[in-house]
Amino acid sequence: MLGIDILAILAGGLAGLGLVERAAHFRNLSRVPIRIHVSGTRGKSSVTRLIAAALNDAGIPAAAKTTGTLARMIMPDFREIPVYRPTGANIIEQKRIVDAAVEAGAKALVVECMALQPYLHWVAERMLVRATHGVITNARPDHLDVMGPTDADVARALAGMVPVGGVLYTAEQKHLDVLKEACDDRKTRLVATTAEEIEAVSDMEMSGFSYTEHKENVALVLKLTEEFKIPRQAAIKGMWKANPDPGALSEHVVHFFGRRIVFVNGFAANDPHSTERIWRYARKRYHDVDRVVGIFNLRADRPSRTAQLVRDGDYWREADKVVLIGTGAYLFARLAANLGVGPELFVQVESSGADEIFERVLEVCGRSTLVVGMGNIGGPGLDLVRYFKNRSLEVR
Repeated sequence: MLGIDILAILAGGLAGLGLVERAAHFRNLSRVPIRIHVSGTRGKSSVTRLIAAALNDAGIPAAAKTTGTLARMIMPDFREIPVYRPTGANIIEQKRIVDAAVEAGAKALVVECMALQPYLHWVAERMLVRATHGVITNARPDHLDVMGPTDADVARALAGMVPVGGVLYTAEQKHLDVLKEACDDRKTRLVATTAEEIEAVSDMEMSGFSYTEHKENVALVLKLTEEFKIPRQAAIKGMWKANPDPGALSEHVVHFFGRRIVFVNGFAANDPHSTERIWRYARKRYHDVDRVVGIFNLRADRPSRTAQLVRDGDYWREADKVVLIGTGAYLFARLAANLGVGPELFVQVESSGADEIFERVLEVCGRSTLVVGMGNIGGPGLDLVRYFKNRSLEVR
């Protein structure tokens, strides 16, 4: 009996400690009056950075945290600090981010949602962020093994982080009804960015970015900054100061012994819809090249994503060669063979070293070649982006 009593006391003590910690966390949250929680399939990291930059430039001290290619906390003075993860990624780390924002004197905190499992979206919002403003960029078919099986299910999973009694901003259009249902349930105002508003973002407004940004992201942030009475041009100029996420769409031109290689980094867009959009963009922008080479970086622990990339689009068959890298390369080639695609299209590179991958790419390049990176940014993907960037003479 004594042992049982001791266990009961310990359990009660741990529960009490949890309540104390939660109360302290909620007090810290109240010290940051503007809390913006950002989720969605694509563009979360970029939108998080754009919002924080626009707020800071408008005189609202804002801290931000991204969990994209590399987890970073962005301070109000634009310093970026790596997020230390001694035991790997865990949504509870958002508590440390709130603590740091309070210590930095931030009046706004912009946090990228790091939940994947549907139920964790609700936990992340209600227990850790309690947003005054929610943002869902879009709902596209990705992580279908966890959030699927359809893109409508993805929208429902993302809707778990809709704040209670706040405002939700979104550029999603196909599944807007799903988000509206969640907003109605939680007494939250829904503000949707229209196709016309996205189109209204001018080329001149986009020209100030030092990297390739999407009008959809900019239009969404403009809709949000209206809430804080920030004039449009002031918000745009603030966004121009944002540093890009390491995995953001970028373009690098390398001149190598008489050959011109244009590398477009689309590794972070790992759902089929977004990947094809980047492919079409790159083909249109660099239509005058002699050859087109696709690079797929594939992960063995993401077989459903690999299957989607093979099955849900045939754009990559337009390439003169497709270079397969990463631990999931064999699965891609096997699934493509089942669809009747011959092995002569592929070049499989077993090495994960960027220098070796670059050499193999050179073997299939012409005098002028477009190379598009797709699939996943992790592992050799990010290393390859850095390799091209560090050897480029022209950067866009």
